[in-house]
Amino acid sequence: MYAMKVDETGAMHWTEVPDPEAKAGEVLLGIRAAALNRADLLQRAGKYPPPPGWPEWMGLEVAGVVLAAPAGSRWKAGGEVCALLGGGGYAEKIAVPEGMVLPLPPGLSMTEAASLPEVFATAYLNLFFEANMRAGETVFVQAGASGLGLAAIQLAKSFGAKVMTSVGSPEKAEAVRLLGADWVLERHRDDPVAAFEAHPVDVALDCVGGEVLGSCIEKLAPGGRWILISTLGGEFARISLRPILKRGIRLIGSTLRSRPTEMKARILRELEEKVWPKFGSKEIRPVIHAVLPIRRAEEAHAILQRNENIGKVVLEID
Repeated sequence: MYAMKVDETGAMHWTEVPDPEAKAGEVLLGIRAAALNRADLLQRAGKYPPPPGWPEWMGLEVAGVVLAAPAGSRWKAGGEVCALLGGGGYAEKIAVPEGMVLPLPPGLSMTEAASLPEVFATAYLNLFFEANMRAGETVFVQAGASGLGLAAIQLAKSFGAKVMTSVGSPEKAEAVRLLGADWVLERHRDDPVAAFEAHPVDVALDCVGGEVLGSCIEKLAPGGRWILISTLGGEFARISLRPILKRGIRLIGSTLRSRPTEMKARILRELEEKVWPKFGSKEIRPVIHAVLPIRRAEEAHAILQRNENIGKVVLEID
């Protein structure tokens, strides 16, 4: 088969590699589409290697066709599915633990379905498992126009929360409002501290960190939970500790990729049960910014590097 390998200069090459061999309990997929995530950019730069046992090439979420499945599995050859991966999605085939495979949501294409597993699993993990978000609470979502941001906004709204989010342009502000964001901050114009004071936040889903975390965490509502999932805005923050103590605020670090397969499978089971039907009813929808062929992966990466995208960028594989 072919896979997208990265050379010592960081350039990507569609290269012939050995076919994967499915182990016991794994499903072999023929990949038709793979979605990009910012973790791919870090992995390409040598800063975020895949967990042990996964291929060296990038790709955390795919959709495709079942080529082979274990005896007695719910998955059958020829079935159309999507899957959450620890890596290896930029390729023609992948072997995946069967618990990390999902059916396509009702009415969605493979290209649309490939854009869902990583971002919706990440949003669900952090809103419900880590933050225990409840209806009526206010959620702050950093980078609301990203694939993860748009997933988190839709999930929070669908389960009864109010949402405040940050974006980088008026165009992105309009996009998140259309998906239901109640309050939108434009990073180059609006003061997040003032926004937190005006709209007390119970749960923050933060992929930025840095100064915003330091200045705003003490403004969380009593019992607030700040979930840090990345540090795109900087690894250091100056935090006043007394408000953390007095308000009972929790700062929680969280990543999905490092979780055990069993934990990921549990998250996916809940997604299938509680969220996948919302795609059928169109209460929640995929948001695709661009679709490119796999051989244009460098062009696709550049879209994310320039922060142009509103929603997901997807690679299609013939």
